[in-house]
Amino acid sequence: MNAELPLRDIHLPAEPAWWPPAPGWWVLAALALPWLVWAGHRILQWLRSRRQRRLRLRLLDRLLDGAGADPAARLAAASEALRRVARVEAPESFALRGEAWLDWLDRGLPDRPFRHGEGRALLDLPYRPDPEPSQVERLIALIRHRLQRGLQ
Repeated sequence: MNAELPLRDIHLPAEPAWWPPAPGWWVLAALALPWLVWAGHRILQWLRSRRQRRLRLRLLDRLLDGAGADPAARLAAASEALRRVARVEAPESFALRGEAWLDWLDRGLPDRPFRHGEGRALLDLPYRPDPEPSQVERLIALIRHRLQRGLQ
């Protein structure tokens, strides 16, 4: 009984191919793709807004540096930066003057600092012969805050 039988070793099935994926992976991809597109779009928006904010503040700083230490010149430079940014970001604001300009600047700000606060000085402070330096610096800080938040 010691006869050798012609037996073969056990053959395992072939490894499954990686392509095409199983139906569950297709469903997962169909669910994940729109989310990835949305997330990519949001990240691009965030990067653009961050870049715009840096450009706005750089414009303000450049104009303020060019104005020197004179409070009236610094206020004029800050006001010019605010108008330039408004003209680019919201062309409809170009023709606004006086109270309408302050109302427009207050859009999206809960405490309305331009109409009812420190920003009100933007109407008459540039026309004073020698504006108070501390008031000018507070107004510049308010303008900087508004430019950081954006004007749209």
